[in-house]
Amino acid sequence: MVIYLIKRIGLSVLIILVAVLALFTMLHSIPGDPVSIALGPRATPEIQAAYAAKMHLDKPLATQFAIFLGNVLRGDLGTDVFSNRSVTTILLEQLPYTLSLAVAALGWAALLGIPIGCLSATRRGSWIDRLTGFLSIGTIAVPSFLVSIWAILAFAIHFRLFPVIGAGDRGDLADQALHLVLPSFAVGLGWVGYLARMVRASMLEVMGENYIRAARAFGLRPRTIVYRYALKVAILPTITLVGIGFGGLLSGTVFAEIIFARPGIGKIIYDMVLNRNFPVVQGAVMVTVGLYVVVTLLSDLMVAVLDPRVRESL
Repeated sequence: MVIYLIKRIGLSVLIILVAVLALFTMLHSIPGDPVSIALGPRATPEIQAAYAAKMHLDKPLATQFAIFLGNVLRGDLGTDVFSNRSVTTILLEQLPYTLSLAVAALGWAALLGIPIGCLSATRRGSWIDRLTGFLSIGTIAVPSFLVSIWAILAFAIHFRLFPVIGAGDRGDLADQALHLVLPSFAVGLGWVGYLARMVRASMLEVMGENYIRAARAFGLRPRTIVYRYALKVAILPTITLVGIGFGGLLSGTVFAEIIFARPGIGKIIYDMVLNRNFPVVQGAVMVTVGLYVVVTLLSDLMVAVLDPRVRESL
């Protein structure tokens, strides 16, 4: 297990380094002068030169990347161009909103997708199986931004059940939870189909195992066999799917944060890209990549703990 953990951590560090290099290259490939965009057209050449020196924009790209990477290793993500605040402080203020939205979306998906997948597997070939398959593919096909718009029109404007704008009042957990319902539903709905199809496929494979046949021979109730024995094994590929697909989930939160005017990492990346605020963009993407790598690592470790065959295969 220790060797497996060392390999996975080493791979995670390599992924982060490659992502940082790709981000740095893409940001500096965007047409336009970041100094002129940040300071405006009225800035004097002296002010522009001072700003470029402060942000290390007057140095070669390789030197800029080395400086940025060294600062990241020290935990310094830079300084906001406009407010002169620490990028780390800004992102830590926004991070809880994105995490709560992502966790709530996964909660929606698991609450609906896992039972649907189990029901479809136990009713294989029936009209219930065909109906759940149709609904699963339908939820996968509909993009999250379109679900967001429909949710606003139906549940906020027509029925007036949930609020639309913002994340709720600070300190009022009930109000924050109410503001979280629609965006988390919009982000998590597409994952219902993914989880349902994955659980169904895994359940069909597990239900043919010898220990399941033995449980049936002993006369155990079908519900006990499905949820107590079969689901424990069938859920392992689903855990891996959640870890791998966490990046897609984060991209869905970007649309939700923009449409519902919620604070969060995705919203701040969108705003800072428009303003060419390189330090905040780089720091925000670094945090996003870090979240993705950590979740993937945790899902792999969870599967390795639950299934010794994964550890022995390495």
